[in-house]
Amino acid sequence: MFTTYLTGLDYVKKEEFRVLEVPPIDFSVEYDGTIDFRQTMMEQGPFVAPFTILNQIKSEIKAIMSFDPDIVVSDSRVAPLIAAKFLGIPSVSILNQFQILIPRRTKFLRIGKFVDAGALALIGGIWTSAVHVLIPDFPPPYTISTGNLRLPSFFKSHIKLVGPILPKLPQELESPKKIRKKLGLDENKSFVFAPISGPPKECKYLIKKLIQIFKEFSDEFQIVMSLGLPDKSNTIEKEGNLIIHNWISNRFEYLKACDVLIARAGHETITQSISYGKPQILIPTPNHSEQLNNAKKAVDIGIAEIIEQENLTKRTILESIRRIDVIHARERREQIQKEISNINGIETAAKIIMDVAGEREPMNSQDSLYKN
Repeated sequence: MFTTYLTGLDYVKKEEFRVLEVPPIDFSVEYDGTIDFRQTMMEQGPFVAPFTILNQIKSEIKAIMSFDPDIVVSDSRVAPLIAAKFLGIPSVSILNQFQILIPRRTKFLRIGKFVDAGALALIGGIWTSAVHVLIPDFPPPYTISTGNLRLPSFFKSHIKLVGPILPKLPQELESPKKIRKKLGLDENKSFVFAPISGPPKECKYLIKKLIQIFKEFSDEFQIVMSLGLPDKSNTIEKEGNLIIHNWISNRFEYLKACDVLIARAGHETITQSISYGKPQILIPTPNHSEQLNNAKKAVDIGIAEIIEQENLTKRTILESIRRIDVIHARERREQIQKEISNINGIETAAKIIMDVAGEREPMNSQDSLYKN
């Protein structure tokens, strides 16, 4: 059973799993998708945020006691971990950042110092309170989330790098040529895949800007965009060489078939693309330190280019495509893909989760306060 909210809720419903909605925690954003920390602090301030978190914990306790799970697995949300601890249910945490990092720009400097003083270290402590903390990332030197994992030494004993979570491994799919034919894509054109995912209000500005740019691309390219909207019908819009989907369920076929990927700098997007040996042009969400750190590491290991959103134009995209597709970059991607090809994050994570779940004692019937 899943508990989630907002776009996560839409996705789980689409996959037809059992799901309960819990109160959402959200960030305020400006018109261009920039995370507005000041407005978020005002809206989710000292009174609203704790109330929302308490409501989340209450919802998670009800869900756990009604479902009676053997284990609670949380992908970075703290409320399920607190609820599990309260009820004595073993838990596993899956995350790719230990700290919440505030950008060191002038208007965020005071907030940043507040964070560094340790106020948000509490969240890191909750994340690492689980029996195991699983990092869905590659081992060094290819660990993408390095800049977001400043871990105190006493937490490290139960933290494991398990590898990225890949529903489809590259070797399980047909060749790019066969996939392109199956998808009705031109085999003689450069194929750009742009899956834009994340909260809709953070993506709206970027999507609009990319559509305008892609419509100006020459006939040597074909572009497929996904808007990351699982709750919408999968209508397809076509204009010239640009194809736009609300949602793409066979994402990994498009990933394997493409020549280059253009996307936000989300951790999952980057690790999946590395596993498939694809060059990446990354556009981090403004003021999003985690994404910026991810993107910088991808550039450092030689598989990506960064374009700041404010510098996004047809010219900057085309220049990045040309730079990233040179021979030495291609060889570098193939080398990394070969080195990490035996890593299976799903198998490793599933084994750890099942081992922990097997050790759990069932709840007593008198504990099931919310059974009905």
